[in-house]
Amino acid sequence: MREWRPDYALDIPALLAPLRRGAGDPTLRLGDSGAWRTTTTADGPATLRLQRRGDGTVVATAWGPGADRVLDGVPALLGAGDRPEEFVAHHPLVADAQHRRPGLRLGSTGRVWDVLVAAVLEQKVTGTEAHRSWRELARRFGEPAPGPAPEGMRVPPTPAQLRAIPDWEWHRAGVDNARGRALRACATVAHRLERACELGGAPGRELLRLVPGIGVWTAAEVAQRAWGDPDAVSVGDFHIPSVVGWALLGRKLDDAGMLEVLAPYRPQRHRAVRYIEASGFRRPRFGPRFSPRDYRAM
Repeated sequence: MREWRPDYALDIPALLAPLRRGAGDPTLRLGDSGAWRTTTTADGPATLRLQRRGDGTVVATAWGPGADRVLDGVPALLGAGDRPEEFVAHHPLVADAQHRRPGLRLGSTGRVWDVLVAAVLEQKVTGTEAHRSWRELARRFGEPAPGPAPEGMRVPPTPAQLRAIPDWEWHRAGVDNARGRALRACATVAHRLERACELGGAPGRELLRLVPGIGVWTAAEVAQRAWGDPDAVSVGDFHIPSVVGWALLGRKLDDAGMLEVLAPYRPQRHRAVRYIEASGFRRPRFGPRFSPRDYRAM
């Protein structure tokens, strides 16, 4: 167990929310003042419990072979390495969100693998589909969470466990061939991809993109979580360009238009998007939502 007291406003559930893959995520449980999280590490699986006391002190407890490693990473996970004070708002909505959400920070897991698997599963499908596949893979192929974790918590599958999954089990988990191939390719070179956290920024994202099936969007989604990249924009996202466009200009934008309007925020473009999302703004809806597909029935 370790104790750590940040010198900034801290909202643990809000800070860890980007790591949560749906309400039934078996690797992350969020509470009002703390969280339970499982992860793979270079030393083995680990369970981390975070609790915040009334005086602001964070009490971190961990179990499993990777316990010491995750305890060492608690400050970074909770945004200690982030520099939100360097951000300058250029739009009233962004400035208002920045003022109202002083505790919004970018955390760093320091681990590529877990967030990479989840990001690949989210390629070109709805959140419902991706979250269902994440649950299936973690529950059926990941280990039970070490220690006294809440019932049902699991550790994400390791690269070795993922490589051992037969083709029909991918189908059963609702993962199509393209995403399955990308995940197997990632698992083959997983140990090399962890260097992306050391490189950070654009070099880290470029390293990830050397793997077949990992594009700009996936690399950005990993960078945002693995090393808290404040400039990693999720180009190619189904929703974000439209949200940014309606929030800042009152009209829909494509990727090129989004990058143009976010240009003044470089090298903090992802943080600007986070403030837009945190503002509570909701874009107008003009048609039916994209219907999820169930690859298990195909």
